[in-house]
Order: sequence, then structure tokens, then C-alpha cells
Amino acid sequence: MKSALLIASAVVLAALAPALIASPAQAKTMKECAAEWQEMKTAGQTGGMKYRDFSKQCMSGGAPAAEAPQQQQPEAASPPAAKPVTGGRAAMVTRLRACAADWKAAKAEGRTAGQKWPQFWSACNKRKKAQGM
Repeated sequence: MKSALLIASAVVLAALAPALIASPAQAKTMKECAAEWQEMKTAGQTGGMKYRDFSKQCMSGGAPAAEAPQQQQPEAASPPAAKPVTGGRAAMVTRLRACAADWKAAKAEGRTAGQKWPQFWSACNKRKKAQGM
């Protein structure tokens, strides 16, 4: 039973393999598509299409972008409203900027005592919080 199933699946795979591997006759190589893109780009005929989309279309044997119907670009929607900044987040940003300025000054004067930014930030943040910042 198992050998019959194995033989049947091998026959089906052998029959379908050429269909899966075969590529369209009109498909182009990447080099040909790149040359065509450069020609279209210098002539200003890309029509807003990106190279990646063009290369996929070209290599799959689709119609060149110049002959493709022009698609209208959807109008840009207004960007979504940003979340309001909370008080805690604003205070953290203020402390971060103050500590960054302190870090730059300490580093320029050589007062970091071998600390890296994360250690300096931790100590500075605690100090600024204690100061009520």
C-alpha cells in the first residue's frame, strides 16, 4: 500500500514538474528589464511606477509599463491624528534632553569616569527625578 502511494505521488510529481519549472517564452532577463527601465526612465515614461514593480511585471512577461493603462493615484489622505503626549512622557523627554546635554558637556571635559551613555543616563535620570524634573 505504501509503495503504491509512493509510486503514484512520484508519477504525479514527474508529470507536473515541467509545468512548474517552465517559464513564459516572452519573459525577459533581469539585465534586459534593467536596460528597458533605464530607457523608460530617461524618456520620462515610468508613469510613477517603482522599479521593483516594473521588474516584477517585466520578468513575468507582462506588458511593459508604457503600454499599461495608467492607474490614478489615490489622493493622499490626511495623516492620522497623533496621540496626545502624556505628562509623564513629556517629563521623560525633558529629562532625556537635559541628561544628553550634561553627557555632551561631561564627555567634552573628560568627566565621564569611564561610564558609557546607558550608565550615565540611569544616574542622571534618577538625579533629575529627585530634583522634581
